[in-house]
Amino acid sequence: MARSGVDETSESGAFVRTASTFRSFVSQDPASQFPPESGRYHLYISYACPWACRCLSFLMLKGLDQAITFSSCHTIWGRTKETDDHRGWVFPGSNSELPGAEPDYLNGAKTVRELYEIASPNYMGKYTVPILWDKKLKTVVNNESSEIIRMLNTEFNGVAKNPSLDLYPSHLKEAIDETNEWVFNGINNGVYRCGFARKQEPYDEAVNQVFEAVDRCEALLGKQRYICGNTFTEADVRLFVTLIRFDEVYAVHFKCNKRLLREYPNIFNYIKDVYQINGMSSTVKMDHIKQHYYGSHPTLNPFGIIPHGPNIDYSSPHDRDRFSS
Repeated sequence: MARSGVDETSESGAFVRTASTFRSFVSQDPASQFPPESGRYHLYISYACPWACRCLSFLMLKGLDQAITFSSCHTIWGRTKETDDHRGWVFPGSNSELPGAEPDYLNGAKTVRELYEIASPNYMGKYTVPILWDKKLKTVVNNESSEIIRMLNTEFNGVAKNPSLDLYPSHLKEAIDETNEWVFNGINNGVYRCGFARKQEPYDEAVNQVFEAVDRCEALLGKQRYICGNTFTEADVRLFVTLIRFDEVYAVHFKCNKRLLREYPNIFNYIKDVYQINGMSSTVKMDHIKQHYYGSHPTLNPFGIIPHGPNIDYSSPHDRDRFSS
């Protein structure tokens, strides 16, 4: 049965995320089925989705936006097939329907679901973004953001404008992996565990874990510029995509409202610092983010009303340059 992330709830009422399905790799290995050729791959994203925006961030930071094409689907989930009631990512009907989103000119798909069915006619998993698509073989290479960003970091250096930028440097791998784990559990996935919980107890557990991790971030960022020290890494990208959505969406829509992030001076200035890194601000479309969350989950927001605020200016000055980098 077709399903989405909203449906991933256990009998206890807790949200339990299932693993991604397509896990092939683009590799410089001469025997690779998916070599890193310029112009061969396309990244399907939504500007609303933090997991997809991890990948878009790497695309922009590495200077791969000419070698790998990308496009964004519509913000608000729609019906994906006539034969069932599944709602998910769809493509707009024209370029003018929603600025920043466009029809699927590559495959002519009306929905992301159709892309999965082109790649695997009997596919039974979730129809998620991001999708790293092989134009030549007309298939999904990978739909796991944590693996796509690793490919973008190393495998496309031959066609990247910024090949020397290494966001997963060898001397920090252990620290990055450790940080990714607690940030994912406490923050990246934690906000969804709050928002999609269907009983009080799993929500209470999740929201406490979210703010334990937030407090940990605040303490670390009081001693160093970035989350793994004074070097900007993959771990910062993974953390940033959730933090930038927190006050605008998660605090309200997912009930993560014990405190707002702009009440944390180190975190708030850190968000502004990362946002102002060349290429990062182009990955943030707050109108897409708010339209999607408030308009796509009728069980959480039945009337689809989008709050006006807080409309934070992340381009304003920050104090993070007090640390060396």
